[in-house]
Amino acid sequence: MAIKSLEDLGYFCVDNFPPSLLLKMVELCSQGASSLDKLAAVIDVRGGEFFRDLNHALEELDRGNVPYQIIFLEADDDTLVRRFKETRRAHPLHSEGGILESIAKERDLLQGLRARAHVVIDTSRSSVHQLREQIMNRYQAPEAAESLEMSLISFGYKYGLPLDADMVFDLRFLPNPFWIDELRERDGTDPAVREYVLGQPESEEFLSRLHSLILYLKDRFVREGRRYVTLAMGCTGGRHRSVVLVEELARRLRDAGVKVSVRHRDVARE
Repeated sequence: MAIKSLEDLGYFCVDNFPPSLLLKMVELCSQGASSLDKLAAVIDVRGGEFFRDLNHALEELDRGNVPYQIIFLEADDDTLVRRFKETRRAHPLHSEGGILESIAKERDLLQGLRARAHVVIDTSRSSVHQLREQIMNRYQAPEAAESLEMSLISFGYKYGLPLDADMVFDLRFLPNPFWIDELRERDGTDPAVREYVLGQPESEEFLSRLHSLILYLKDRFVREGRRYVTLAMGCTGGRHRSVVLVEELARRLRDAGVKVSVRHRDVARE
């Protein structure tokens, strides 16, 4: 969860990374026009003999004036035993003396690393959601603290629901421009279709209520660690009503400071 949280914050993340390659990885990330300025590497006793190179690797970073922080995650013995039992996986330092002896060996190996850690997080009483919140609060950029990106999709029910939608709204209660001869062959990007759909009293009331709902939910999504939410609106064919309302909702959300992307899944279908 810690590495996933950092990944969501824009870090280039590598799990179970050999310490001896750490400086080389930093050099690679800093080369070229597409250089990366945020790298997160998970290094632990799973690395076996490679783990012993960690102190030397950190000294290389110090000599190269590479800024870094060590986030040390730990938990008490009872919690670790329970977690290993739940995952049904053996401890990386599997010992004939059992799981507690393996944990003791690990603590001994990590003692020096813990002492030089910049941040120590005890996860014994934390849920994965609380751990994510700690990571997010500590390492997200201040301007991103309240950010949420909305993806709006228009679609046609006759072609099936979008599988990636978090919320789906059915617009088939609105009058259908398909039954207006001069609008049938046009789509929701056409001004005449837009005027017809938005001219319905139900359209304005629906948009107003949905806009208020999203603004209400936005801060709550962010509080729970959500940064991306997909909302889909569907009509029969996905060419008229859904296209118009997605475009109009996107405009209103952008005016309210929400980052929005738009995709019209079925507008090009015959």
